[in-house]
Amino acid sequence: MNEASLPKFAGKTSAAENRQPSHWSKITRTLARNRAGLFGLIIVMFVFLAAIGAPYLAPHDPLDQDLELRLLPPAWMADGNWSYPLGTDQLGRDILSRIIYGSRVSLLVGFTSVGIAAIIGMAAGLLAGYQGGWIDDVIGRIIDIQLAIPYLLLAITLVMILGSSLRNLILVLVIYGWTVYARLIRGQTLSVREREFVMSAKTIGVSTSRIMLRHILPNVITPMIILSTVEIANMITFEAGLSFLGLGVQPPTPSWGGMLADGRDYISAGIWWPATFPGLAISMTILAINLVGDWLRDLLDPRLQA
Repeated sequence: MNEASLPKFAGKTSAAENRQPSHWSKITRTLARNRAGLFGLIIVMFVFLAAIGAPYLAPHDPLDQDLELRLLPPAWMADGNWSYPLGTDQLGRDILSRIIYGSRVSLLVGFTSVGIAAIIGMAAGLLAGYQGGWIDDVIGRIIDIQLAIPYLLLAITLVMILGSSLRNLILVLVIYGWTVYARLIRGQTLSVREREFVMSAKTIGVSTSRIMLRHILPNVITPMIILSTVEIANMITFEAGLSFLGLGVQPPTPSWGGMLADGRDYISAGIWWPATFPGLAISMTILAINLVGDWLRDLLDPRLQA
């Protein structure tokens, strides 16, 4: 073998070994390693597709009432009807159709409230962590005061003042949720602002807003993304809880919490399906989102990457 060719061959081998995996291969590898995350992602995608395609997937109009078919059991039980696979509620409305349309409310409330709360909390956390001083003190005191108020009391008070509607429900959840992001981003910013690249940017006269957006934010956004998945599940839970109490989405709009409230009075009579299936929809969706959050942590946290 020609010895002159050995260094060239070795160099090619080294380059191949040092080649970084592509973004998609990293996603595939983490999904293969985290089967629970794959399961959660499939469920979340299924819920998304149900929400987007509700007019085409729902077998009936979710608002149609037929008292002659009230409390019809699921199709596989005696007296069931395959036209109503999960049965009907106390007004003869199709439970499956209402669950499909209810997914729209849950996802809209969950993602919208988290998105707005994350933006507000990120801005407040960056400002408090980087500027410090009286700005940090004011934002910190606002967060402490809000956290001292029980969530349910805060929600009831705001709903009584603003009224019950989907828009006001999202507003209530945003007011509740922004503090979580502000505290996280503030803590991360306090650490990042002391690093060399930030100090160098300040030395050469880079503006404060540019330092926060171009140098600090990219280094603190990963934990915020992971937190957001947990908060989406929390917001869906809060929406269902407030709707269950009559403080959220108002009838006749289908919502999982409202369906759960409507069906609870019939459980003692052995009519379990009006409450059970919406409860399963809530539980499975929240579980799936949390599993996706665990997968995102494995994907984005460099400390967990092999």
